[in-house]
Amino acid sequence: MMDVKLINPFLAAAVHVLKTMAQVDAKPGKPFIKKDDVAIGDVSAIIGVTGAAQGSMALIFTEQCIKYIASNLLGEPCTQLNHEVRDAVGELTNMICGDARRRLAEEGFVLQAGIPTIVAGKDHTITHIANGPRLAVPFETSQGSFMVEVAFGR
Repeated sequence: MMDVKLINPFLAAAVHVLKTMAQVDAKPGKPFIKKDDVAIGDVSAIIGVTGAAQGSMALIFTEQCIKYIASNLLGEPCTQLNHEVRDAVGELTNMICGDARRRLAEEGFVLQAGIPTIVAGKDHTITHIANGPRLAVPFETSQGSFMVEVAFGR
């Protein structure tokens, strides 16, 4: 079930959190159904969601993009994909998921979230909890791209 009522709050939350927390403008691209587990990026976080729906959200960043966002978030230059930058990915995932859950609660969908798992490295894989279709939405910033993937089970 690919319900836009469930997915759109995650996309809106990604734009909102990056704008307010890191002063980064993110422009969504064309959504597509993702068929494989290979991440289109260098570092990811995935968080499980339960309650009114079961699924997960993944946030996948290119190295250039997350170093830029983390620099803004932490107020100091981040020049490599180190522990602080990976922690920032987890923190952003928590914030985006929390914002999306708040938006969904206003519509009567109550969801709980787990703890994000961070994965890094070229061609790393992301395993979504749900076996339903995975909607991927690429976003562009002035410093590279990131992707939001959302999957909810049937």
